[in-house]
Amino acid sequence: MAQSTLQKRYHVTTFGCQMNEHDSERMKGMLDSLGYEEVAERGAADLILFNTCSIRESADSRFIAHLGEAKRLKSEDPQRVVGVGGCWAQSVKDEVFERFPFVDVAFGPGQIHRLAEFLTQDSLSAQGYFEFEGFPGHLPAKRERRFQGWVQISVGCNCACAYCIVPQTRGREVNRRPGELIAEIEGLAADGVREVTLLGQNVNSYGRDLPAAERTTFAELLGRVDSIPGIERIRYTSPHPKDMREDVIRAHAELPALCAHIHLPLQSGSSRILKAMRRTYNRQRYLDRVAQIREHVPDCALTTDIIVGFPGETDEDFAETLEVADQVGYDGAFTFIFSPRRGTDAAAMPNQVPHAAKRRRMEPLVALVQERARERAQRFVGRTMEVLVEGPSRTDPSRLRGRISHNKTVNFEGAGQPGELVDVEITAATSTTLSGHQRLLSSVSPR
Repeated sequence: MAQSTLQKRYHVTTFGCQMNEHDSERMKGMLDSLGYEEVAERGAADLILFNTCSIRESADSRFIAHLGEAKRLKSEDPQRVVGVGGCWAQSVKDEVFERFPFVDVAFGPGQIHRLAEFLTQDSLSAQGYFEFEGFPGHLPAKRERRFQGWVQISVGCNCACAYCIVPQTRGREVNRRPGELIAEIEGLAADGVREVTLLGQNVNSYGRDLPAAERTTFAELLGRVDSIPGIERIRYTSPHPKDMREDVIRAHAELPALCAHIHLPLQSGSSRILKAMRRTYNRQRYLDRVAQIREHVPDCALTTDIIVGFPGETDEDFAETLEVADQVGYDGAFTFIFSPRRGTDAAAMPNQVPHAAKRRRMEPLVALVQERARERAQRFVGRTMEVLVEGPSRTDPSRLRGRISHNKTVNFEGAGQPGELVDVEITAATSTTLSGHQRLLSSVSPR
C-alpha cells in the first residue's frame, strides 16, 4: 500500500445506466483534483469505490459479489478505504453500515461532492451522506473518451411508475438552468468534445420547474445546443412517451447535430398492464407517437425497453406486447424479466408471475426483436454513412469501430483516429452491428 507521503490511488467500479457512468466520471475528476491516481486493479488501490445501481436485481447481485472482494482486500490492509455510492446505497441507507461494517463511506447520487469532504477529514470514521444537495455536473470530470461528453440536465423523477425505485433514490425532478448547461457544453466543445449526450431520468420534461424568466422547453434546449460550434452530434436519454411532443420530434428533422435515434420505452404493449405500471399512456397513445416520429423523421432509429412478467400479466397481455414490437419494428430493444424491487408498489402486488412463465415469454420476444432489428438494419447496406470513430474493433483490432447517427455500431476497414468523423460504405448488417469500408478522402471537418 502507498504511504501517506506518496500519491494515493483509487479504483472505481460502475454499475447501471449512463447517468451512473456520468456520475463516475465526476467522481474520478474530483479524485484527480485531490491528487489521487486512478489504477486498473482493485488490489492496487488505497480507495476502492463502487457506484451502484438499484434498478434490477441482477445489478445488486453483481455488486454484492464485487463487494466481497473489497472486504477481503480491506482485511489485508485496514488502511484501505471502501466507499459505496449511487442508487443502491441510497436505497439501503438505513442499514448499509450494519450489513457491511467494512464500508467506510456511503453516499447517494446527490452527495458525490461529499466524498471529497470525507476523504480530506483528519479522522476517517464511517459516514453516510444521503440528502440531495446538488448536481455532480458542477464537479470536474474525467471523461472516458476525449471527444464524447455527458451532460446532466436534470436529476430525479416526478413519475410514479409502480416498478421503479428511482424517485426514492434520486428524489423529485430538479432541472439545471439553461445558461449553466450551455456554458458547460461550450466548455466541452472547446476541450475537443464533438458528441454530447444529455442525461436525465425524463429529459423531455425538462424546464418545468425553472423560473419563468428562464423557462425553456427541451426542444428549445436542443436548438441551443445544436448552435454551439464544434458540437457535431447530440444524443439524449431517456425520454418518456407521455412527454414526447411534436416539437422534439420536429427537432430531429430540423437540427443538423441531433442524431437520428430516439429511445422510446414501451415497457408493455398491453394498456391494462401499462395502467397497472402507472405509465400514464396506453397502447394507442404510444403507437401515435411512433407514427408521428415515422412521419417527420422516416429514417429515425427507434429503440425501446420492455418488461416481461409484470405482476398480473397474462399470456394475452404478453401477446399484445409481441404485436406492438412487431408493428413498430424496433432497431433494438432492452428486454428485462420483471424483478421486484424492495420499496416499490409492484413488489407487493398480487398475481406475481412465476419465473418459469417469464422465461417462457422472454424467448419469443427476443427472437422477434432480433429479427425485426436485422430487417431494419438492411436499409443501411449500400449507403455511405458518417461514422464517429471510437477506436479499434473489439472483435478484430485490425479494423476500426464507430457509430453512425442512428446509434448503430460499425466495424470497418480504414484509417482514422478516435473522434474523427469519416464516411463508410456499409456492405453488411446484422441485428446489432454494421460492417463496411471507409471511403477515401472522407474525413469530415468540424462545423
